[in-house]
Amino acid sequence: MQVNSLGLTEQQPENNVYRILLEMLAVVLSKNARARAVQLPAWNEALGLPRAWDQQWSLRMQQVVAYETDLLEYGDIFDGSSEITAKVEALKAEARTELAKVQSLGGGTSETVIAYMKQALVASNTARLRASEGGETKIVGVNAFTTAEASPLSGGDGEQIMTVKDNVEYEQIERLKAWRQGRDGKAVASALDALRRAAAEGRNIMEPSIACAKLGVTTGEWGATLRDVFGEYRAPTGVALVMTSDADAKIGDIRARVKALAARLGETPRFLMGKPGLDGHSNGAEQIAVRAADVGLEVIYDGIRVTPEQLVKTVAEKRVHILGLSILSGSHVPLIREVMQRLRAAGLAHVPVVAGGIIPADDINVLKQLGVAAVYTPKDFDLNRIVNDLVGQIENTALSLIHISEPTRPY
Repeated sequence: MQVNSLGLTEQQPENNVYRILLEMLAVVLSKNARARAVQLPAWNEALGLPRAWDQQWSLRMQQVVAYETDLLEYGDIFDGSSEITAKVEALKAEARTELAKVQSLGGGTSETVIAYMKQALVASNTARLRASEGGETKIVGVNAFTTAEASPLSGGDGEQIMTVKDNVEYEQIERLKAWRQGRDGKAVASALDALRRAAAEGRNIMEPSIACAKLGVTTGEWGATLRDVFGEYRAPTGVALVMTSDADAKIGDIRARVKALAARLGETPRFLMGKPGLDGHSNGAEQIAVRAADVGLEVIYDGIRVTPEQLVKTVAEKRVHILGLSILSGSHVPLIREVMQRLRAAGLAHVPVVAGGIIPADDINVLKQLGVAAVYTPKDFDLNRIVNDLVGQIENTALSLIHISEPTRPY
């Protein structure tokens, strides 16, 4: 069981320790429904990549419960509880209703069902965020009890999170080159050809895959071979890019601003939401895309793992007015540096770029030096403020370009 890190906060991050413990207890207290293995996030994952010490803290949390309590020595402590039984039955009823809907749409492997499930997840998270934005859901340190003493745990010693240096990529590439040079190239080519033929003929690819592994074929080579045969699947984003009818006053004001901006531009402003890199954490990008569409921007979002080259190509082809980049893998500096370089090379340096993700304070300064207009982290939970900023960035750049290109008119 992987305990969800969605509820971790950048504000007062020490509170995350309690959140992690409570979420762990939810999957270990009941013997009849106990997880056999538990993976916990680190207390400071909303700040950046956790250090080994931070990861150790979460590991120790499990070990204290396992070895310093008698929780594992008894039967299910909830047996006979009318409250727990009623809650379980209610959850089972909801699950059966959902399963029936999935079956009616064609079953779990149906493309329609996959799109439905993804959209349901995005909609659920949208409702969660709106409840926290409006104060209906209280989040300690974020929208309730926000005054705080300085924490010695995050006191700014410059080593609160783990950072990945740029030379790591270069060193890994060199190791990969050395690995390829040290293996039998002809045998590798033959194994990859056998894999390709098995895939093309619809045979079991396990045996040729094992043969590839024994000969030192890399996962990249293995995956590329299968992509040549099957193509590449792009999963549905689950993002319904439409304006909702239940807008609050703040959204209404931003919609009016977008409408006025569109009138001056002569077209609806276009916002490209991009997720370069390898991380699959798409919640933030999805919610920004949904809210941007909700205020009237034309949103382009193609899901996770889009390359910088693809993003810049889309900026040019779609005549995008602003580009947003969401990165939670820790590779924000090299990825954004490449995007900015490609934009300049393509003559698109005028397009403003904003970034969001798990980005340390020191790296925020680096990104701004690269030319990023604004950076958002988990503490920026007010989506209306973020999209309002996006509109402001478009006004500052696109309208100024229009003004420069207009011929001088006599008074």
